Amino acid sequence: MIVFDLDDTLYLERDFAFSGYATLDAHVRETTGRAGFGELCREAFAAGRHRHAFDEALAALDLPADPETITKLVALYRTHVPNIVLCGDARRCLTRLAAHLPLGLITDGPEATQRAKIAALGIAPSFAVLRPTCTWGPEFSKPHPRAFLELEAAAEGAPLVYVADNALKDFVTPRVRGWYAIQICRDGRLHTAPPPDKAHSPHAQIETLDALEGTLQGLGWTPPGKG
Repeated sequence: MIVFDLDDTLYLERDFAFSGYATLDAHVRETTGRAGFGELCREAFAAGRHRHAFDEALAALDLPADPETITKLVALYRTHVPNIVLCGDARRCLTRLAAHLPLGLITDGPEATQRAKIAALGIAPSFAVLRPTCTWGPEFSKPHPRAFLELEAAAEGAPLVYVADNALKDFVTPRVRGWYAIQICRDGRLHTAPPPDKAHSPHAQIETLDALEGTLQGLGWTPPGKG
C-alpha cells in the first residue's frame, strides 16, 4: 500500500491559503468597507509571515486585531469551500496507482478543513483509507503512530510507503515502523526545513510524483503482482 500526505504532496498548500484569503477579503469588505485584506495577506505569505498574515492585514487597514475578530477570521478561513486543484503529476500518479494498488491518505489539520480539501480535489474514490488525524484530536497528529497503525492493519502485511513533504514530522514514525519514506520536494511548498537527524530523514527525495515508482523500485520495493 502507498500512503500519501495531502498538503504540499498532492496539491500546493499555498493555493488553499490564497483561496481562504479571497474568502476573507470579501468578508472584510462586506463587514467593514475596507478593501485589500486578501492582498495584504498574500504579501505577508510571500514574505514568509503566513502565521501572522491576519494580524498584519488588519493592522495595515487600521482594523482591530482583538481575539474575537481573529477567531472569526480563522473560523471562516478553515471552513471556506476551497478553490484548489491537484498538481498534474499527482493526478497522473493517483490514476496510475489506484487502478491496481490500494492507496491511503494520512493528513494533519482540522478534520472539517481537510475533508473539505479532499472533496474539492475529488480524490476520495482513489483511496481505500482516508485518515484526517484530527478526527481523534490534535494530539494524534503526526508523528503520533495511531494513523500509521490503522494503515498497517488495512494493508494486511503488505509493504507500506509514505509519501509526504515535511521532514520535521512526516517520516520518523513510518521509518521506525519499517515503511519506505519518500519526500516530495515541490517548488512553492511551505515546509523546507531539513530533517533534524537521520531518524527523521526520508529514504529518498523526488521533485515530482512521476518519479515515485521508479524511485521505490530503486529502493527495493516490488510492485504488486511482481517479484
